[in-house]
Amino acid sequence: MADQAVEPIGGVRAAVKGQFVGRQRELKALRADIERTGLDTLSGRKAKAPRARVLLIAGKPGTGRTALAEELVQGLGERYPDGVLRVRMDQEGAARGLLRSLGIAVPPGADEDEVAEMVREALAVRRVILLLDDASSAEEVEPLLPDLPDRLVVAVASGPLTGIPDVRPCTLGGLDSKSAIELLTAHTGSVRITVDPQAAESLAEECGGLPAALVLAGGWLAARPKASVADLAKRLRAQSGDPLARAFQVAYDSLPQPAARILRLLALAPARLADAHTASALAGCSVSAAQSTLEDFAALGLVRDRGAWFEVPGALVPLMRGMSEVHDRPAEVQLARARMLERTVRLLQSCRAVTEPEGSAARKRLAGLPRALRFPTAEAAAGWLDSRLPALLGCARLAVADGELDTLARRLVAALVRALTAHRGAEAAAPELYGLHGLVLDVAERRGLHRERAAALLNLGDLDAGTGRTREALERYRAALDAGRAADDPYATGRAMESVGGSYQELGDWLRAADWYGRALAQRLTRGEREDQARLYGRLGAVLTYAGRYGEALRSWRAAASGYRRLGDLPGHARALSEAARVQEYAGRPEESLRTCEEAVEWARHAKDVRLQAALQLRLADTLERLGDPAAARLHRAAAERLLGTDESAYEIRSGSAKE
Repeated sequence: MADQAVEPIGGVRAAVKGQFVGRQRELKALRADIERTGLDTLSGRKAKAPRARVLLIAGKPGTGRTALAEELVQGLGERYPDGVLRVRMDQEGAARGLLRSLGIAVPPGADEDEVAEMVREALAVRRVILLLDDASSAEEVEPLLPDLPDRLVVAVASGPLTGIPDVRPCTLGGLDSKSAIELLTAHTGSVRITVDPQAAESLAEECGGLPAALVLAGGWLAARPKASVADLAKRLRAQSGDPLARAFQVAYDSLPQPAARILRLLALAPARLADAHTASALAGCSVSAAQSTLEDFAALGLVRDRGAWFEVPGALVPLMRGMSEVHDRPAEVQLARARMLERTVRLLQSCRAVTEPEGSAARKRLAGLPRALRFPTAEAAAGWLDSRLPALLGCARLAVADGELDTLARRLVAALVRALTAHRGAEAAAPELYGLHGLVLDVAERRGLHRERAAALLNLGDLDAGTGRTREALERYRAALDAGRAADDPYATGRAMESVGGSYQELGDWLRAADWYGRALAQRLTRGEREDQARLYGRLGAVLTYAGRYGEALRSWRAAASGYRRLGDLPGHARALSEAARVQEYAGRPEESLRTCEEAVEWARHAKDVRLQAALQLRLADTLERLGDPAAARLHRAAAERLLGTDESAYEIRSGSAKE
């Protein structure tokens, strides 16, 4: 689809940022409420558990409730030296977002109770104000409340938070006439207001005193220096609906058709956040045209400029959707969503490619992309990824929930996984990766994609295992085995069987672990995968050693040693021999253990692996001491020290078969 031209919206770059007017009575009441004696103390009863003071600012979207909350917390900085933590509760993973802003890693797969507990613990050592915007119920607020009475929580909601004790709402309606006119003046200048004060009062009345409606009215007037206040009041009276809907309709009707289309489609922006790329992809226009249009929208009060992003006001989203339902066919909306997802995929691919070495295939492909889709440096790409991560995760969730764009959704999730892993590493990105693998699993189950279902379950199992949730990991691996068999995927089935064995090993069930390692080994033997065979012989030998079945363990370690030797992996061969020597010692055959260990030392020497050779010399010394030959043991220890010139403890061989 060719890029569409977007007409400029002339004369609208006069938006007033950070303007706050009125609400002085509400501010005074809220500040007094911080000092107010709690109801439990007042009645002479001691509270069961002291909690943070909760201030509730309640009102419909568009009443300026968030602006009032921001004005309140800005005046309390001296009392809360660790600052303000802000989170929008209408976004999925709000508690995780709070921890991310504090630089605290969330364990992958942690449930909501665990995350909420981590938030409370973090706030217990920080004197902060917690600002919870767009809260919908007490159930989502209560778990985040710090257990300290000197902490402050400011919640913004549409109604009361029934269930949280000792909370008195500050309920907002429209601004008083004086404050409403002051807000209009901030946008239009004083001349048009003072020459016709009666018209200004009439306009404020038509807007219902709602700050959101007044901002739209002020933006409309600022864009039209020759228009009168009375003319706008007349236009508003001609519209139907509540004050905000009428103000939005007037603002919308004044837009050129291409800009109006962009505005309607912004309702699709994930997490209500859009940048030039998002708007460009939604509307099919150039990035520069989209950027200019978004800046115009910000001046008109239709979006809020947040620096890297433009935020769509929550009060306007239903109105934008309503316009889209009237003017856009469902197929057009779906195409716009698909374009947005495709653009996001390309940006994520570019974000990952810039981390590849110069001259690599990925960098060559990157050079062929349009300039707007390229990142100049890996640092710039990482900054983009970090700043947009909430919206990117929201985009992935929306794509999967849509159900009609699963191919694009899968590509988007895959690209986001690769970008996060490239910039943060798998361990640091694990909390986000856990949720993304869960999305892949949702699509795979919906579409009957057994291979992808197996891969997602294996990834989730690995993350569960890495955080100590071994039984949950075991369930994932068993489900992955079923999915791998359904897909006739030998890699997935083999990997799943080995992982089931690993889970049983972690649980200390050595015989079940040996059984599953044996199943995985049988498959590798059938397929002739020699490297995997050697590794599995070693894993089997380790659990058989734990189980005290030394004869079988010794055979497995000998088979592992032979496998590594055939592969030309001399260090692996030496390590397997050293484990065989350990088993012989456990079995009460010290002389055989000594000979095997000497053989392992010789192979380590052939491999020119100095650290391994030194570690084996130390093991040989231990064996000689147990056999009653301290003089020979000292010689081997001295040899190890000469090899490395440092303390022997750093070179101990550690393996899965070592007895703790």
